Amino acid sequence: MRNRFEIFSDEFQRILGPSPELKLLASGLRFAEGVCWVKRAGHLIVTDFPNDRIMKWTESDGMSVFRQPASRANGGTTDLEDRLVSCLTTGRSVVRLEHDGTLTTVADRYQGGRLTSPNDVVVKSDGSIWFTDPDYGFLCPVDFGHGDKPEQDRNRVYRVEPETGVITAVSEDFDKPNGLAFSPDESVLYVGDTGRTHGEFRPHQVMAFDVTENGTALANPRVFAIIEPWVPDGFRVDVDGNLYITAGDGIQVFNPKGEMLGKILTPEVAANCSFGMSDNQTLFIGATTSIWSIKLNTSGATK
Repeated sequence: MRNRFEIFSDEFQRILGPSPELKLLASGLRFAEGVCWVKRAGHLIVTDFPNDRIMKWTESDGMSVFRQPASRANGGTTDLEDRLVSCLTTGRSVVRLEHDGTLTTVADRYQGGRLTSPNDVVVKSDGSIWFTDPDYGFLCPVDFGHGDKPEQDRNRVYRVEPETGVITAVSEDFDKPNGLAFSPDESVLYVGDTGRTHGEFRPHQVMAFDVTENGTALANPRVFAIIEPWVPDGFRVDVDGNLYITAGDGIQVFNPKGEMLGKILTPEVAANCSFGMSDNQTLFIGATTSIWSIKLNTSGATK
């Protein structure tokens, strides 16, 4: 097996520990997305959206189908009650899976028009739900999207008020907003722009925003990191504020200053990741057709 790590700093060596091991957990997917650990249930959720299904992995039973059909579910997370929150591409909505198995629509319209194709989602400590809505559902082939003309005139990042369900647009500063994550203290929101998927000279970067107005708005957009190869898809943050960003060669790890600490290399393009297990120290990686894991010497700030 070829070397799975590129180490650029002592800090990354500390994160990896003395004997890091990247393990293959499952294969046979078509495109692994929406990697999310559900603590209450003790399982990993992975969306295989071209096959229109949500998969479940457990340490004891491996991979199985969790829900199918799934409205081409893409990115996902859990809320404060450990309920699964998913972005639906063909469903053009963000939904929550209740503990009784029913689905509740969190967001599906803005200013009278349908959302285009919600892509990824995070939940803040106040219960607010933040998600991205690029136009991939319109642009991509039918097994990756829906092909319907957008009813929104911009690709945006949205926030859903926890008490009222009111949806507000918090940013329009993107070509194709994709993955997103808060810093551990929630003072910064990081958002990926993956416009390069539809043009080599379009954005392939992670933006950083200050979270303002008592945690309800964004300000001071700036480039945090430009990602090579390919684009920054989903990502997570550890307790020290380091970002674990999926890219064309695997997971690229950056400190809060935007300095690359090292890489966890995968044999296929990585699209999403999540911290999980009981200590939140295992990083799960969705890399196209396969799911990988690595036990790290740090914990995720979120799952």
